[in-house]
Amino acid sequence: MKPNTDNITLSKPIIEMVTVANEYCYYIDNAEEKSKKGVFEFIHRITPLLYLKGTLLPDIEPEYPEASERFVTQENWENIFTMLRDKFGKDDEYWIIDPQYINETEPLKASISENLADIYQDMKDFIMLFQKNTHAARECAIADFKMLFGNHWGYSIGNILTRVHYLLQEENEDTPRATDPLSFA
Repeated sequence: MKPNTDNITLSKPIIEMVTVANEYCYYIDNAEEKSKKGVFEFIHRITPLLYLKGTLLPDIEPEYPEASERFVTQENWENIFTMLRDKFGKDDEYWIIDPQYINETEPLKASISENLADIYQDMKDFIMLFQKNTHAARECAIADFKMLFGNHWGYSIGNILTRVHYLLQEENEDTPRATDPLSFA
């Protein structure tokens, strides 16, 4: 298949973003059947890819901004959040320093399941609008998604990646942990 060089909404970076976003949503839609460790491993692998693909999105000014739509309802979001929170149990909550808030030195309680549900909502809305398969809808999907990357889901990925990495490494009992960072023994 020859890449479409005339239509930026069908360019390689966009199609790759749609593909990765779709994979994320499909997995989250079926996460109830997965183990907690399986979900963490998936998140550990896909979130850096989502972030990378988000940085490659082109700037698009939609010709018809009124073509923008949202599809994920509050009820959909709540179902995803609750399912993930129940799955993660005590591992769901953690503390972060978030520069988006007024006091950037005070820790805030965060939730992996809340962040993943937020990412899901942005990904699913992007995919659903993109699949309307009109030029105006694709332009709006890309423009909205890039804006949400900058002020929403990009931060969410950054917030959870360290925690998920820690939880996966903590579970691996065979990983030696040095008590003194300068000690090589």
